[in-house]
Amino acid sequence: MTDISATVRPDRRAELAAGLARVRARIADACAAAGRDRSEVTLVAVTKTYPAGDVVALAGLGVTDVGENRDQEAAPKAAEAAAAGASPRWHFIGQLQRNKARSVVRYADVVQSVDSVRLAGALDAAATAGRDRPLDVLVQVSIDGDPARGGALPDAADPDRGLYPVAEAVAGAGALRLGGLMAVAPLGWEAERAFARLAEVAQRFRDRFPEATVLSAGMSGDLEIAIGYGATHVRVGSALLGMRPTLR
Repeated sequence: MTDISATVRPDRRAELAAGLARVRARIADACAAAGRDRSEVTLVAVTKTYPAGDVVALAGLGVTDVGENRDQEAAPKAAEAAAAGASPRWHFIGQLQRNKARSVVRYADVVQSVDSVRLAGALDAAATAGRDRPLDVLVQVSIDGDPARGGALPDAADPDRGLYPVAEAVAGAGALRLGGLMAVAPLGWEAERAFARLAEVAQRFRDRFPEATVLSAGMSGDLEIAIGYGATHVRVGSALLGMRPTLR
């Protein structure tokens, strides 16, 4: 077992601990303001562009859930963290190409960004062949319904990208488990408007899929508003880990 946590500088570990304390306090305050129990909200630490050592250090600080956006970065990072003894719950949260499904199902515990029937089918086939337990899936919903961007369309009967056709495909797949919804506030929308709209979509969705209670929404700049509108998972990167390095 490789102790990569030993390569994390003490000052970096202190930075992570301080960032985590601030984010946890923000979540607790937001839950209190919304009249919700703190245990209802899970922090997903978004570690894209950061090294596996940060993941191991965060796991040592009690972070249980980690999110990544790109398979080519996430796959080796998950392996490196596992070799160091860290086993967080890995969430894949970025746009996913169907040809990456076989790789993603090997390390991800949750895929939050399923937005088409075809992608659900690819993940089901990959999970059937490559996993010994179901893969948890969130359907990414488009809040503004713009078909040019990612996300299933909440008010469309599109057979591939309509919200309910996608959800039915996931729910009916033998190797997938429908957990709920994920969304990102659209560019140009105020967070209040975006998450109010999402809450309406989520309520109708739960009426049809009562077991699908997860709502992943909110990031560093708007997590309080998302929690106020029912988010169960918040995806936090820069507020926790600092300004992220430039992607190359």
